[in-house]
Amino acid sequence: MTKVDAHTPLLGRLERYYDAVPRAAARVEEHGSLTLFVREGPGWPYYARPALRPDAPPPGAADVRAVRARQRELGAPEAFEWVAETTPGMRAAVEEAGLQVSEHPLMARDAAAPLPGPHPLVRVLDARDPFLAAALALPYVAFAQPGTAVGSAGGAELSAMVVERAGDGSVPEHQERIRAGRLVLAAAVEDGVVLCSGMHLPVGDVTEVAGVGTLPAARRRGLGLAVTAALVSEAVASGISTVFLSAGDDDVARVYARLGFEPVGTAMIASASED
Repeated sequence: MTKVDAHTPLLGRLERYYDAVPRAAARVEEHGSLTLFVREGPGWPYYARPALRPDAPPPGAADVRAVRARQRELGAPEAFEWVAETTPGMRAAVEEAGLQVSEHPLMARDAAAPLPGPHPLVRVLDARDPFLAAALALPYVAFAQPGTAVGSAGGAELSAMVVERAGDGSVPEHQERIRAGRLVLAAAVEDGVVLCSGMHLPVGDVTEVAGVGTLPAARRRGLGLAVTAALVSEAVASGISTVFLSAGDDDVARVYARLGFEPVGTAMIASASED
């Protein structure tokens, strides 16, 4: 039995997924007890996490400091992610190294739970969809105003973000991932404007729903839930048996529970203070 399977079979599967999913787009560096994923090409930067290899030592503050120095050298965010239940000593190590820690509900979906029918505004996008660029740019607008309250940013801000990111190479990179079956993107579109988007990232028969964001001006319309439902439906139809996600907080977790997601652990994120 490996160290990840010593907790629960499900958490063991998620640990192997977390280790596998960045490798298609990242360079891997081993730093003692930690694995650092360095993104190569456009897209959201990756993170460091506890090494999955069986001989990896317990996480320590010295390794965290070494990885932080390497991340600064690379110009990458000083970001660390792990699951509390599988690596309980990681929190003490990152806090000793001076990082701030946040906790998020880790949820997996009950495969027997029913799903709502299709939403009239929501569809899965293929690699040639004309709204692909806007769907990829939307999280940068949505996550700049975190939370669930209705905000001011809308279609004009999204259009500006599409222009800002037009030359970063993210659209062709994501087109390749969609064609290869490594990414599925869904969006809610109304009157020619993408209001909400999200993705799932399959590896074998496990996938994570991630990056679900809604334009602040379009919040409180159930679009995030509808996009998530479309992604889950696509994953189930594709034969994926384990669908999971990390909720932003307990309030968001209660929304995802309506789609059959249940708490299975605690996703931990550590980052440098912005002070």
